[in-house]
Amino acid sequence: MDKKRVAIPLVCHGHSRPVVDLCYSPVTPDGFFLISASKDSNPMLRNGETGDWIGTFEGHKGAVWSCCLDTNALRAATGSADFSAKVWDALTGDVLHSFEHKHIVRACAFSEDTHLLLTGGLEKVLRIYDLNRPDAPPREVDKSPGSVRTVTWLHSDQTILSSCTDMGGVRLWDVRSGQIVQTLETKSSVTSAEVSQDGRYITTADGSTVKFWDANHSFGLVKSYNMPCTVESASLEPKYGMKFIAGGEDMWIHVFDFHTGDEIACNKGHHGPVHCLRFAPGGESYASGSEDGTIRIWQTGPLTHDDSDEALVNGSVGKVKVSADEVSRKIEGFNIADEGKTREKEKEETGNE
Repeated sequence: MDKKRVAIPLVCHGHSRPVVDLCYSPVTPDGFFLISASKDSNPMLRNGETGDWIGTFEGHKGAVWSCCLDTNALRAATGSADFSAKVWDALTGDVLHSFEHKHIVRACAFSEDTHLLLTGGLEKVLRIYDLNRPDAPPREVDKSPGSVRTVTWLHSDQTILSSCTDMGGVRLWDVRSGQIVQTLETKSSVTSAEVSQDGRYITTADGSTVKFWDANHSFGLVKSYNMPCTVESASLEPKYGMKFIAGGEDMWIHVFDFHTGDEIACNKGHHGPVHCLRFAPGGESYASGSEDGTIRIWQTGPLTHDDSDEALVNGSVGKVKVSADEVSRKIEGFNIADEGKTREKEKEETGNE
């Protein structure tokens, strides 16, 4: 019998309130990066492999619900309860653009070509901002049937996926016509929607089930699995697509076999419900964000007790792809937040569900 393996995560502290969204960049010449959104109003940038903190984006005055990085990890975008979406320089932490809305912004996403920013929220309007002409009014896609919870680009920016807070289903919008062309039916509201790295699958979590849809042809349902608890987020392993993760109210991260739906691991560590989960771009690890205010980075192949000390000392197992010089360059340029200041400032939070 093999020795029982226990996954030892890297624990990333820094947020003072629940972590509600996570996004990895693709692999860049400098490695890959992880951005987190939190109700403490201070999104944070980290080294995606080691979890090391690089900097904090300061400027929002309400809970930050959504975050993303562009393809080159040179810009970040965030959507907030302060009725704004902001685009940031990911090297310096400076605000490049601030787009005012009339209500809470729940979701944002860069287009694949990085020229456009898509936003949605409680206004029930999808907006597309041209980042080459940031002063121009945004294009407004036809009204969403409900408050927007998630947005994602698909098909080389020709299609938009959106889900609503107050109704089931994922709507597919044709960007050219601005019309809904199809709805992926789910019983409950979809709280997490992800397009796989190879563009083959759409992964959705709707509380009781995790579903996989064909993203290329008919958008037909490929697989649907009932979950052991109410789940808020799910992510498909990007390299081989052999497993997926799901997490929610029971505070655990469940790992499942993609083909059979069998649970193959259950990782415990958070002290509050898991709000967001995402695989790193190479599939070698994944990150989880929780009500407890921490981010945890887990190795895909669970570590043994023998390996755990190495992981905690070195920050990761295996070769670190980001050179110290590159990380230093990001850190030196960044407007580093005063750690004590975050704790002292009580941010007024709006739009809390």
